This record gives sequence, C-alpha cells and structure tokens, in this order.
Amino acid sequence: MVNLIGTYECKADVKGRLMLPSPLKKQLSVVLQDGFVLKRSVFQPCLEMYPLQEWNQVMAKVNKLNRFVKKNNDFIRRFTAGVKVIELDASGRMLIPKDLHLFAGISKEVVLSSSVNIIEIWDKNNYERAIDDAAVDFADLAEEVMGNVNDDDDGVS
Repeated sequence: MVNLIGTYECKADVKGRLMLPSPLKKQLSVVLQDGFVLKRSVFQPCLEMYPLQEWNQVMAKVNKLNRFVKKNNDFIRRFTAGVKVIELDASGRMLIPKDLHLFAGISKEVVLSSSVNIIEIWDKNNYERAIDDAAVDFADLAEEVMGNVNDDDDGVS
C-alpha cells in the first residue's frame, strides 16, 4: 500500500498533459512502472488516480458484488464509467483523456492532492472552493468520523 503525502500545483498544457511534480513522482517511484488508473470521483468534481495495485484491491471488493442485483450492477457501471489506464511518458507527463478532463472542469491550473493511497486531480478553482466549503464543518466531521477511534491500549488516540 502506498501512503502519499502532499498537495501540489501544476499546469495542464493545451493537449491536456501535466507534469507530475518531482516530490510526488519520488513517492510513486515504486509503482511508476505498473501504471495508473484514472477515474471520475464519486463525490466530487475531480479525478482520482490510483496506482494499479491500489486499483486492483478496490476491484477485488467490487468483484464480490452480485451483478444479478440491479443496484450492484448500476453501481459497478457508474463506478467504472470513464475509467482509463494511464502511464507517464518519458518526460514524466501524464495525459488526461478529454472526457475526464471535461468531467473535472480542468483548465490550465491543476491541483494534485494526496488522499492516503490515491491522488485527486482538481481544477484549481474547484479545489479551492471544495476546501473552503469543507472548512465550515470540518471540526464536526472530524469528531464524527474519528472521535470514537481509539486503537491504542493506553486509551489515548
């Protein structure tokens, strides 16, 4: 499992390519050769870039769903809509396919934000808006999600 750290700004060129920032590229060095899967985010107007090994773990869970249950089949179709396998070129650039580019509303300014084991790819304005919107209730969300987590034997989180 890859644990990624950082938020990076970069620019997309006219062809929809962007250069992976070197600190992020270093963190991904162990998985660069395997490639990545790029998909639409379920909850936000951004893209999610999975190292192939991480994608395979997610798909192992998805493959356990019974496809003869309509809800499961609908989920699988929407979850995998627009999924693309991508690789970095010799210069360290990745090409964002046009359909995904449009989905995320990516202009020239791009933010790559680590999200534990994947990278979210945002249009900079959309990212700033999402962060500002989330800041209002983040304390409540943090308490609700993490408030009862206590996995140390000494009772201190």
